[in-house]
Amino acid sequence: MATDNRARPVQIHQSVADPESGEEAAPFIRASQKALRAEELRLLRRKLDGVVVFTSGTANVVLQLSWPEVGYGVVESRVESGQVTRHPLKRFRTTIGYIGVALLGNHELRLAYRQAINGQHRQVRSTPDSPVKYNAFNRELQLWVASCIHYGLVDAITRMHGPPTRHEEVVLLRASARLGTTLQVPADMWHRTPEEFWAYWEEGLERAEIDERVGDYLRGLLRADLLPAPFGRIAAMLEWLNTGFLPEPIRKQLDLTWTDRDERHHAKLMHILGALSRPLPHTLRSFPTNAMMWDLELRRRLGRPMV
Repeated sequence: MATDNRARPVQIHQSVADPESGEEAAPFIRASQKALRAEELRLLRRKLDGVVVFTSGTANVVLQLSWPEVGYGVVESRVESGQVTRHPLKRFRTTIGYIGVALLGNHELRLAYRQAINGQHRQVRSTPDSPVKYNAFNRELQLWVASCIHYGLVDAITRMHGPPTRHEEVVLLRASARLGTTLQVPADMWHRTPEEFWAYWEEGLERAEIDERVGDYLRGLLRADLLPAPFGRIAAMLEWLNTGFLPEPIRKQLDLTWTDRDERHHAKLMHILGALSRPLPHTLRSFPTNAMMWDLELRRRLGRPMV
């Protein structure tokens, strides 16, 4: 069986808090929080690679939807404008834009986007015929979604650039708190230490349960069925790349084959991508994540719908 090359925990004991403050905060507190935020942005500008949107983005969606409540919330969604099968480009823009806004955006942009997302989420709730009960405002489900994205960030960094240092993992965890607070997750619900996150992560994987209906949907996403037939080779490559980012328990539930040879080739390719990415300036390295964030900022300023 292939080795599951996932990012592993480090032993650090440091609390994680939302570094942004209100106007009432004392000047020295605001200065401290600004310093923490500056540290986060410096690290993200050195480590955030936009190419992972393509190499592991779909895998991360699979992880998020591996919880039945999240999976059925998407599969049964009545929000037609947000369905990836009908509006793939819009879904790409809003999903990647959310990551950019949460990690790199300012407070005003994050607040505006959270309000826009809330308008969509109000329509996402189970019906009496749904196999499981769900509600898009459920904070536990939103915490899982945000945690999946943080896991994917650390995993991609590990594969492309080597494991983060202890301090870097603390900073990344602190920065990723915005992935939750940009939804409806209170700052005090976010993981306080990397140890706490990794314990939560292992428990979360054990809770994953993908049935036939959701599994068919997820396998279609992995195969990139939305791409036209002439792009078959690209679709096959994207499927292989994303399969390599899935933890073995999830691959097993989806009946996906992954060998030791696949793992070696995948690791080598990600190492090469990392070496090619590191010399690039941040603007190029973080594309298209930054471009989707800029698009949302422009929409906000023009008064156009953000989602």
